Amino acid sequence: MNQIPASIHHLAKKLWDYHRLNQPLQPADAIFVLCSYDKRVAERGAQLWLDGWAPLLIFSGGLGVITRNLWTEPEADQFAEIARNMGVPDEAMLIENQSTNTGENVLFTQQRLAERNLDPTRFLLVQKPYMERRSYATFRKVWPQKQVRVTSPQASYEEYLETYSNPELSPEQVIHIMVGDLQRIREYPRKGFQVPQEIPQDVWDAYEALVAAGYDQHLIKA
Repeated sequence: MNQIPASIHHLAKKLWDYHRLNQPLQPADAIFVLCSYDKRVAERGAQLWLDGWAPLLIFSGGLGVITRNLWTEPEADQFAEIARNMGVPDEAMLIENQSTNTGENVLFTQQRLAERNLDPTRFLLVQKPYMERRSYATFRKVWPQKQVRVTSPQASYEEYLETYSNPELSPEQVIHIMVGDLQRIREYPRKGFQVPQEIPQDVWDAYEALVAAGYDQHLIKA
């Protein structure tokens, strides 16, 4: 944290605050965990199940752009093991371990549910804090018939960069990812991947300042 200028943290926190939706929890039919490099998301999903928010716990994720460089075992398999160790039984879990992006998370999970003759109506979507908004927008585009609330590990921007992220990813890399996700919120609706969402001007100004400062590693390639 210390090596990043305070001015960069100020800009990045604007993106962080925009990405988080802060939606209240509601009882659901399924807890749908979008897997990634951040295993705290697995803990959040498992704890929600243990607390009785839904009877079914879904883990979705193969190896994505980041994790294929970190692991060989699919994300969902690793997340499910964390849930088992926390006390979630196998019969309460559904594992989808082939998807490589958020759209596939939803599509492939639809298929797995259909194979088990399950048709949940209400979902609690669990993701990293700074991916709440994009995950929600993707789910609403791909599966608009369903009800969804999104949540994430309950951490501040400072806590997340210091303790919540994968130890193999630096705080600078997390900021790069947040910048790329904001670009996708603007661009992906045009491609049919997400529902559109308004981006306040001050948030977009912060994005442009971060790109100008070199935080561009996860931008969409032209």
